[in-house]
Order: sequence, then structure tokens, then C-alpha cells
Amino acid sequence: MSDDEGAGRRPKKQRPFWQELPVLIVIAAVIAALMVNFIGRPYVIPSQSMEPTLHGCTGCTGDRIYVQKLSYYWSDPKPGDVVVFVGPPSWNDTYRSNRSSNTLVRGVQNFFSYFGLVPPDENDLVKRVIAVGGQTVECCDAQGRILVDGKPLDEPYVQKDYPWVAGQNAAYPRGRVFAPIKVPAGHLWVMGDNRNESRDSRAHTSDELHGTVPVDNVRGKAVFKIWPPGRMGPVRSHDPQSN
Repeated sequence: MSDDEGAGRRPKKQRPFWQELPVLIVIAAVIAALMVNFIGRPYVIPSQSMEPTLHGCTGCTGDRIYVQKLSYYWSDPKPGDVVVFVGPPSWNDTYRSNRSSNTLVRGVQNFFSYFGLVPPDENDLVKRVIAVGGQTVECCDAQGRILVDGKPLDEPYVQKDYPWVAGQNAAYPRGRVFAPIKVPAGHLWVMGDNRNESRDSRAHTSDELHGTVPVDNVRGKAVFKIWPPGRMGPVRSHDPQSN
């Protein structure tokens, strides 16, 4: 190409920002959807069942946690992991949908949920894994500790539990003492750190899964408290079976 031809070509005109904005919005939405559905998403702690590890209560500002999914693409949850999971059918008796009764509004909520802007319409719960498939869990030994495969657990994260006095089992609330349960393969036994205020596997031992939760119901592993600022920090796993 000659110098004259090159000099005669006009520089490409850049499109104004308002014309590029829709493309940028679409790209951002696609990235957000991929992040939420395949990598992880935030959740709000709605109750006190995981105190003091995670803060939540009716009418208060609960912790916001980030729950990542990547860990469980290659392995199953391990004892001590704090997981978010969908409650099995028998756990849903007190759950109420967070969707509007208006068809149009409900459709908008479902759409924005795909991008992580609205919570999913499911009974998402957060508990700690105590035992996994093939293990037998029961309570209690002479000191009131939970046993897995006959060995007492080391649970420093439990700071609120009903006091234990050997020989007074009949006086304890339902769930403080429970008979041995063998966790089926592909299932988990989960409990809240706040044993006084947690409706967990112990409360569902009479259902068809004997209180266990299918691994397929797990949405991810809680790894970080992202809000409020004073509570920011990692959510730590502690294997209670490691003692």
C-alpha cells in the first residue's frame, strides 16, 4: 500500500460509551451467573444455631458468609466442615417460600436469583459435618461427649450445650441423647455449634434418612464471613475426630 493510500484512510471512530454499556452489562451478568452457579455465592445466617461461630438471630443483622463450591467438585465434605445444604423434605415443615405470590414478581425474583441478586427459593441451612457415610454416631459417653465409631469427639467450637450430669438422661431435652445411627454412604450427619438452639440431624432421626443429609444436597463450604465489617474473617474447619 502506498503512502498516499495510507494517508487517505480515516481513523476508526470509537463508539460512544452509551452504545457499549449494554454489551458491558451483558458480559458482567454472564460472569456473575457463572460465579454464582459454579464457583460460590454469599448467604445470610438467619438463626443462632451456629453461635458463636456464625452470628444470626431473628430480627438482627446476621453474618453474611461466602460459600464456595469448588472444593466439593473433587471430594465430599469432611468432618468439621461448615456446609450450606438444602434441607431434605422432612426438614422443610417450617420453611416458607421467600417468593412473591404474584406470578410476574416471582418470575423476576427467580431471574435475579440466577445472578445472585436474590436468595434461592429453597430451605438452605448451615451446619457442621460431624460424621460421614459409613460412620456410626451416637450420644453420649460418661462425659456427655458425642461418639463417632466409639471415639469421643473434640469440639472446641461448641460453647453452648445443655449441662451434662451422668445418670440423668431422662431429664435432657429431645436430641441431647440419641441412640447409635450408622450414616449411609453418600450422606452426612450434621449439627449446629449452638447445641441448645439447633434443629439439626438429631431432630430428624425418625425420618426416612434417620436425620442424615445427602451429599448431593450440599451447596458448598462456608469459608469466609464477609459482613458486617467487625465480624469479617475465615470460617474455620476443625476435624472433631482428629483427637
